[in-house]
Amino acid sequence: MLLLTASGSLAQIRAAADELDRHDPCPADAVSWFEEGPSRFRLEAYAGAEQDADAIRAIIGAAAPELHVNASPIDDADWVAMALDGLPAVRAGRFVVAGAHALQHAHGGAVKIWIEASEAFGTGHHGTTWGCLMALEHVLRRRRVNAALDVGAGSGVLAIAAAKTGARALAVEIDARAAQIAGVNVTQNKIASRVRVIAGDGGRTRHAPRDLVFANILMRPLIRLAPTLIAATKPGGTLILSGLLQRQEPLVRLAYESRGMILRRRFRREAWSALVLEKPRAPAHRH
Repeated sequence: MLLLTASGSLAQIRAAADELDRHDPCPADAVSWFEEGPSRFRLEAYAGAEQDADAIRAIIGAAAPELHVNASPIDDADWVAMALDGLPAVRAGRFVVAGAHALQHAHGGAVKIWIEASEAFGTGHHGTTWGCLMALEHVLRRRRVNAALDVGAGSGVLAIAAAKTGARALAVEIDARAAQIAGVNVTQNKIASRVRVIAGDGGRTRHAPRDLVFANILMRPLIRLAPTLIAATKPGGTLILSGLLQRQEPLVRLAYESRGMILRRRFRREAWSALVLEKPRAPAHRH
């Protein structure tokens, strides 16, 4: 894995980051930017292979030719675990998500979810995962969830949370390695009988409608998959969307509300947002 960095003005860094965000699929596994000093900002992008790094350089060069891009190799097997090692447990409503090092200190009536830091996204520390768990808490305070679908499951944390509160869940993850990790997480949380993990493209497969659907992915896939995700949600059911920045909410909402979905709640943390949408029940037929 390669870490690509560039430093410059706010306008240059934002132009480069926005251009990367507009590409679907994006060659970067992750993109972030932050203030490095007075009037100085830094862009970071992770590339899985040299050809992805070349594509990132080209995109940045087109958007902000003044930026100089540096690249350095990092250990693609351990960098996430190293970054998250020792982080405290994350609480979201009734849920506590942590590795074994922190979960043992969680007490009370919390629903404990054991997720170790790994290559798969979803430890609860990111604002999108936290938002989805809070959205699930919001739903559970109003009704029971019987069947859940998690598209873009990552570590499987959302499917596991749904299963630990009574649902049967299907976790779909396009990355085979992440799906393998999700399977391990399901087993170590002792709910293998309630969660099925499959490696595949959740947008290309028809799924039986469920009363709860998660999609914690990215803005463009969320918009593209709107018909599929709505079809996978039962009438009266809930669709929880995340992986989007707060400024991206209007476009995502338009894609779903124009198809009849109703926004019931949203949860925000840092720059991220999670939307809770409801699919209306079919109107009763008059005789």
